[in-house]
Amino acid sequence: MWRIFTQLLNVSEKSKCLINQTVKQYRARLFKISIEETSAATRGFIIRDIYKKQKLEDIGLTFLYGYHLAIADAELEILATQLNVVKTEMRGFAFEGAAMGLALLDYFTPWQRNRLKNFLSGIAINHIYMGYVGTGWLLARVPGGIQRYLRSLNQPHQEFPDPLLGWLAVDGYGFHAGYFHHQHYLQPQNMPSEIDGYALRVFDQGLGRSLWFIYGADIPQIAATINTFNQVRQADLWSGVGLACGYAGGVNRQEIETLRELAGLYLPHLAQGVAFAAKARERAGNPTSDTEMACQVLLGISAQTAAEITDKLLIDLPYDAALPAYEIWRQLIQKQFATLGVPV
Repeated sequence: MWRIFTQLLNVSEKSKCLINQTVKQYRARLFKISIEETSAATRGFIIRDIYKKQKLEDIGLTFLYGYHLAIADAELEILATQLNVVKTEMRGFAFEGAAMGLALLDYFTPWQRNRLKNFLSGIAINHIYMGYVGTGWLLARVPGGIQRYLRSLNQPHQEFPDPLLGWLAVDGYGFHAGYFHHQHYLQPQNMPSEIDGYALRVFDQGLGRSLWFIYGADIPQIAATINTFNQVRQADLWSGVGLACGYAGGVNRQEIETLRELAGLYLPHLAQGVAFAAKARERAGNPTSDTEMACQVLLGISAQTAAEITDKLLIDLPYDAALPAYEIWRQLIQKQFATLGVPV
């Protein structure tokens, strides 16, 4: 668009650079999100453990770093260089934030809505799990965003969004709801009016993941909160907790053992979330000791083996069944852990 505009006006190369720089600066100011938005105090989270508080706030800051990079300069080669300087274990959160930023730019520039698609199929291909999750943040912030996305996701034979991993954007939508509006979704336990059907279940998976941040990885408090929900929602909430435990981490072995005990009958769902975390980190090449420990304690296997299980169960996955392929995949993973000593 800007190329055509400047060509019509016969603008010099130097002037084009100045125009582009001005646009980027204006865009950065217009869409800026304050770093205070990620602080526990601003969010109303009560986190007594200083180490956990710092770790979880650092995750939020890393997300915003990626977001602001994408808003300031959406050129993928430049963005890739900037994102890849983030330390390995935190890099996925930067890619998550960048995905939100690019999705936002796509929303406000209908003549160029390919940034996110190119990002996820290009420099973020190995961070695609986190990329889709970050997309969900944008869907939560624009009118009608989640409805349009779900209509696109449910269209047969589409390439974007991905018919399998594209559901992670709905997970991100649920996480955003809990992280920014926990008073509305935890007490009372409201459901979003904008979605229905299976999307409500994926929403709860994201909401469960947000509990890790809301309660500062306080295992007994997380379990107590889930127990107050209707029983039909608890399995998905536990799945989200598993993903947060395996990916964000921040707890010790004893705490993970407590998590295993408190999950009770929902241990397979918790384990499936951990396996997703293992796969996300294996694909991105950013393994952590937290992920390894979560897999060893909760699944009885290594993170590498957990990732391989998720891959194996993708083979011959049906895409034309009554249930979304994403849910069939999740259920297959849950059943797999019965052979590993995790009761179903």
